[in-house]
Amino acid sequence: MATLPVQKRRSRSPMESEDMIAGWVFLAPAFIIFATFIFGPILYSLWVSFYNRNSFGTVNEFVGIQNYRQILNSPDFWNAFRNTAWFSLGVVPTQTAIGLFLAVMANRKIRGKTFFRTAFYFPSISSSVVISLIFLWIYQRNGLVDIFFNSLNIPLPNPVWMQNPKGVIELLVGAFGVDSVPMWLRGPSVALLSIMMLNIWTTAGTMMVIFLAGLQDIPTDVYEAASLDGASRFRQFRDITVPLLRPVILFVVTLGTIGTFQVFDQIFVMTSDGGPARTTTTLVYLIYQEGFKFGRGLGYASALAVILFCIIFVLFLIQRYFLGQTKDR
Repeated sequence: MATLPVQKRRSRSPMESEDMIAGWVFLAPAFIIFATFIFGPILYSLWVSFYNRNSFGTVNEFVGIQNYRQILNSPDFWNAFRNTAWFSLGVVPTQTAIGLFLAVMANRKIRGKTFFRTAFYFPSISSSVVISLIFLWIYQRNGLVDIFFNSLNIPLPNPVWMQNPKGVIELLVGAFGVDSVPMWLRGPSVALLSIMMLNIWTTAGTMMVIFLAGLQDIPTDVYEAASLDGASRFRQFRDITVPLLRPVILFVVTLGTIGTFQVFDQIFVMTSDGGPARTTTTLVYLIYQEGFKFGRGLGYASALAVILFCIIFVLFLIQRYFLGQTKDR
């Protein structure tokens, strides 16, 4: 009975081995940095979340999932989650629409478009702390926003913008005589809405740059053919630009959602401990409060961070799913 010859594994040549070793050597610094500053802290936070540890590390008691139970039963967590959700629902669609509009305008063949691209993108690369301080001055009583509203005879909120805890939807339905509004439907507070407007202004430029990259990948022949068929610019935008930019739009929406769930610096600079009445306390700011200020310690804060990581990871999976569905069409 004849036996089949056994294929011998081809040995690597010395040059291939040297290339492989050189590749790992070049990748090693990136792996070390990733493991030290990203993957390592994530695992450490997961481990700390199962302990009762104070901010100074003098208490280290294993409590299992007790921190997670306390978080899910904590009104502060659900208040911060509600504020973050309203923040995301208000900022993401608006900054996406404005970013797309600016990208379409800046992509046209007009004089000075390079200047307009730079001007629109400049707030995105400016210091967030400095911009927050400037907007805090603008929102103060008799500031620029008050002057603008007074010139249009629009009534001003009372108390002043950054000190008003009333929900926007609650104020709108209250004008029609509705007095009782459920907590989750009151909308973002006037103070949180003011920060949302600042965030939209600073992030729309980044979304514009991403949309510009997507617009430049669309062949001009498609628009020329549509023009020959008599399609208007609005029809071209609706039937050509938006469908071809669908993967970019999904990426921008996901990126914006993740960014809004991580907002911290503007809350830290513009508010006093997430006030007024904790209506501007977001999830990341709650982690800071619980871990380093007056909370339950690093164990509880680490559990909050793990929950936030899970939320962001689920959002990432949703983005990957819909992006894959779009590519299959």
